[in-house]
Amino acid sequence: MDFLMDMQYDAISRINERFHKMSKSHKKVAAYVIDHYENAAFMTASKLGNVVGVSESTIVRFAYALGYKGYPEFQDALSEWVKNKLNYVQKMGVKYGKSSQSEILTSVMNSDKEKIDDTLEHLDPQAFETAINAIYKAKHVYVVGMRSCKPLADLLSFYLNIIREDVININTTSTTEFFEQMIRINSDDVLIGISFPRYSMRTLKAMEFANDRNARVISITDTIHSPMCLYSSCNLLARSEMVSIVDSLVAPLSLINAIVVSLCMRSPSDVKKTLEDLEYTWDNYQVYLRDEINFFDEEMFATPLQEQIERKRKK
Repeated sequence: MDFLMDMQYDAISRINERFHKMSKSHKKVAAYVIDHYENAAFMTASKLGNVVGVSESTIVRFAYALGYKGYPEFQDALSEWVKNKLNYVQKMGVKYGKSSQSEILTSVMNSDKEKIDDTLEHLDPQAFETAINAIYKAKHVYVVGMRSCKPLADLLSFYLNIIREDVININTTSTTEFFEQMIRINSDDVLIGISFPRYSMRTLKAMEFANDRNARVISITDTIHSPMCLYSSCNLLARSEMVSIVDSLVAPLSLINAIVVSLCMRSPSDVKKTLEDLEYTWDNYQVYLRDEINFFDEEMFATPLQEQIERKRKK
């Protein structure tokens, strides 16, 4: 069976599907396994329990709760998932090994085009409209994305900061610091969680915390079966699959571009003023150097503000 099809029945997928029903101790185990599967696959139940901080019996019950006959069967399933993950590089070699560079370029970019087309066909317009309204009206907007999704979160935060005030890009590798940055989130706020397989448990915990605080939670993820949808009231789905050893995030990026443009159209005059202020600041403080500047010319230090002051002085 194809690797991507196998993932629907693997140990990691079972954890994701059952996470919202787990006890607190089982969620601790699940979070560790998701974030450290390379190590967890080779740990005994006793060792895993010691690392996570739960009893060995809790580990065994965790395996039963996932539908396995015991911990050894769960461990075998997790080991198989890790092996398939590592073997994907070999499978990529089979697919592209005899292809020219131009053929690889064409194949990958055509695959990305298909993902954008599929996203456009299946994305719920009402969900998109709801998300735009929520972001526009929110007092504060929190954005979280980890691992390969972090650049998406950074990009969205960057443009949201141009469009509106009070945007917080949650940027940390520590789960505890997540909550420190979100401690004031409430019903007036929105949190946007971005995650694709392999789903980030830290992102999921941030979304759970925001949901518990009655904030509006928006997910940007791949399918309605994603665990990111457990705590969100608005799901924006963009297709993402592995085409190599990296994830294809072109469709989520296109979706983020659409979010930015839609929000700009809600308050074009405010965005225009912000951009004009930025342009003035960049020019005034020489943020961007110009190739045509003569570095031996004293006029290179002249700024609009300085020129204005000089004209007043001469008067």
